[in-house]
Amino acid sequence: MGLTKQYLRYVASAVFGVIGSQKANITYVTLRGGEKGRYVAVAACEHVFIWDVRKGEKVLILQGQKHEVTFLCPSPDGVHIAVGYEDGAVRIFSLLNGESNVSFNGHKSAVSVIHYDALGARLVTGSKDTDVIVWDIINECGLYRLRGHKDVITQALFLRDKNLLVTCSKDSFVKWWDLDTQHCFKTMVGHRSEVWGMVLLSQESRLLTGSADSELRAWDINYLEEAKAEGEPKVKKGKTLLVDDDEEDNKEEVDESLEERILSCEKAGSILREARDRVVSLTTDRHTRVIACHGNDSVLELFTVLSEEEVQKKMTKKLKKAKKKATKAQEASGEETEEPVVKRMLKDEIIRLTNIKASSKIRWVDCLSCAGGELKVVLLLQNNTVETYSLKTSLKTPVADKTARLTLGGHRTDVRTLAFSSDNLAVLSASGDTVKVWNRSTLQVIRTMACEYALCSLFVPGDRQIILGTKSGKLQIFELGSGSLLETVDAHDGAVWSICLAPDQRGIISGSADKTVKFWEFELVKDKETSQKRLTVKHKRTLQLEEDVLCVKFSPDHRLLAASLLDCTVKIFYTDTLKFFLSLYGHKLPVLCLDISHDGTIIATGSADRNVKIWGLDFGDCHRSMFAHDDSVMFLQFVPKTHLFFTAGKDKKIKQWDADKFEHIQTLEGHHREVWCLAISPNGDHLVSSSHDKSLRLWERTREPIILEEEREMEREAEFEESLAKGNAPVVPGETQGEAAPAGKKTVETVKAAERIMEALELYKGETRKMEEHRYACESAGKELPPPQPNPILVAFGNVSPSRYVLDVIKKVRSSELEVSLLVLPFPYVPELLKLFNSYIQQGLEVELVCRCLFFLLKIHFGQISSNQMLLSVIDELRTNTLSKVREIRDVMGFNSAALQFLQREIESKEDVLFFADATGRLEEKKKKRRKRERAVLTIA
Repeated sequence: MGLTKQYLRYVASAVFGVIGSQKANITYVTLRGGEKGRYVAVAACEHVFIWDVRKGEKVLILQGQKHEVTFLCPSPDGVHIAVGYEDGAVRIFSLLNGESNVSFNGHKSAVSVIHYDALGARLVTGSKDTDVIVWDIINECGLYRLRGHKDVITQALFLRDKNLLVTCSKDSFVKWWDLDTQHCFKTMVGHRSEVWGMVLLSQESRLLTGSADSELRAWDINYLEEAKAEGEPKVKKGKTLLVDDDEEDNKEEVDESLEERILSCEKAGSILREARDRVVSLTTDRHTRVIACHGNDSVLELFTVLSEEEVQKKMTKKLKKAKKKATKAQEASGEETEEPVVKRMLKDEIIRLTNIKASSKIRWVDCLSCAGGELKVVLLLQNNTVETYSLKTSLKTPVADKTARLTLGGHRTDVRTLAFSSDNLAVLSASGDTVKVWNRSTLQVIRTMACEYALCSLFVPGDRQIILGTKSGKLQIFELGSGSLLETVDAHDGAVWSICLAPDQRGIISGSADKTVKFWEFELVKDKETSQKRLTVKHKRTLQLEEDVLCVKFSPDHRLLAASLLDCTVKIFYTDTLKFFLSLYGHKLPVLCLDISHDGTIIATGSADRNVKIWGLDFGDCHRSMFAHDDSVMFLQFVPKTHLFFTAGKDKKIKQWDADKFEHIQTLEGHHREVWCLAISPNGDHLVSSSHDKSLRLWERTREPIILEEEREMEREAEFEESLAKGNAPVVPGETQGEAAPAGKKTVETVKAAERIMEALELYKGETRKMEEHRYACESAGKELPPPQPNPILVAFGNVSPSRYVLDVIKKVRSSELEVSLLVLPFPYVPELLKLFNSYIQQGLEVELVCRCLFFLLKIHFGQISSNQMLLSVIDELRTNTLSKVREIRDVMGFNSAALQFLQREIESKEDVLFFADATGRLEEKKKKRRKRERAVLTIA
């Protein structure tokens, strides 16, 4: 039986119109050894865009999947960038090729902060789920989860020389963590409200925090050396136990905190900001010499941290002034005074540099110190703009110069109307202040023109002019060739909500909040200034209605006119006489959008009550009412020459429907906020949509057919997998719900990985049983029988042995998901797996991976394994083999390391050359000298 009706799938083609999403921060990156401060990384919905701020071009796109980006952090070496997502995932991308090979999944909700350690080997992430997780990048696995905060984590920083971590949160606490013992040894409670930002200064001897008030609080950090005396307090879970050598049984708990062994923190003072609201972001340059901070306004405040020499000079000057003043006072009074003492204050060490006034409210900031005392600052603004500034910090009163502004590739406010040109090549988008025309194939802006707040738009036949309906009740006519405003017509007294081109293409109609529908005809008039003919519209007729008009549409045969009103009805009139024909009522809330099919037989209406109704235009009967979206239906349009139509809703989705069969065909998911409008190309091959997330999305029709039963089945599978991942994580025996916990999280991937391991073990058991049966049959027959047919899966993998196949399956599990996959594995599979591990270690196959799996399984199944007599001999063999094999590998590595060091010393002594780090340092010095010479030559020229 053939398909009765074939539907073709629409797929996402491109995201454009967004310069930088507000949810994630902005950061400087370096591409292929390019100059510092030229490239910036910003989030663009689920992708990351790398912009060249000098050229204003997009140079690299790091492709995301479906969740929005929430945080960006470049690695210390500048080769990678870590990207956090809304679903709690973290992916590490290479900036050389834009590919992602490492991903971590541990958080239950959006990642709120990411930070690398100094070497770039570890990563700390904080989330809205209040957990902090430390990841090992080299081994691609989670180390541990740190619990203790009660609200969103706002910052997390590694200390450079010590294995410590400091975190702050919206719960008003700053916590210090000892990563050796994985617990919090100090909680700072000096804030009365949320801690929004935090930086370490002065070689990590000072902590600066930003809160919900106008103060930046400074804290002095004193690192205390651990005493090495015998009988020292031993630490266990934040308490100190005094252990006497003579009387081990008498253990006395004392209220002595571990902080006295590691560090002490005292408030040093505070810096007053000019802004009165909360700190939105607080950051420093890499050398921690400049502090940048801002609130919810458009002013960025810059402070500079003076070096010890500069502070001493300042204090000497102060002391001289104080002595001079004291001498004058002594001469005036004739009495001897005490030697003046100048106290060192926080304001002597951190001074205000300057303020930068941006063109709009600032959302995120990043700064970068360059050669010659130049500071580069990049700002991500709340109106979809990126601005860069440059200033000389060495000057007494530095002035910031705006060096670049990225605005061309997007609108400042939400796009409320879209339209396609008749040749399918151009797309019009209009927002609250500008109208842009885009090339559909290259997604480049062709024209940008200033306009009033646009609500509806269309291309005039011929595609040389466009008409906009505005919120102030005007019709604006633009010429695309020159990009100029031809005329502004005072059309209505209220907002023009809808305009529609007449089927004969000789005019338009407009529906407005002033309760009228007006008919306009195109005319060519002579321009007084240029004496050339230009397009205008002439008012012909007016249809007065009882309520505000929200949407108007002609039937394709020009016979009928449909107008949706604020009273939740749709009125149908005859176009020629304007006589009333039908009233379509049934919606509970106003109809926001409607469209009539190409043959004029049906009309579809979408309402704020979340329903779509399909009506017959012959008698006004309702064919079907369908629950379409989870929020208001904002836009509806038929695909040309079909009875298929698309709807857009405030629930972030775009859906395709069949008006004949009343079936939902497919859902286009991608937008992260309300979808305001969409437009379908005249040939039906392309669809463009706009959303509150500032993005425009292009969708294209493929040749792939959609079979509805399969589509529903796939949706059910996706729902099942989602519910599977949301299930409770398995409990590890012996693990308490304390401050430290395993880093991994149960996901669909970990469940699938565990299933693959189980399938491989079942296959191994089956093959082993088959071989035993064959051997028994040979012994019974007394002759060699032909071997059994090998398993097709093993043949597909190159005739590998069943045990080797199990190892290959384990190797293919992602390193970050290995522990959680083994945790999901039922215990009956573990004994067989331990026997296999023994054989792998004996053969020297993947010893490191096998040991990692072995130790984890022993840890989580210790009780069952130790009580199982059958496994006693296996565990004993494993102990012997593992120790000997690991010792052997360690000896080989040690021998190789010693040999390499010996060779290095030999070559250095013979050729008098430097290796590795020293050589790299010399190379950098040479590059700097060469750049200085080039600059000198350019200056002379």
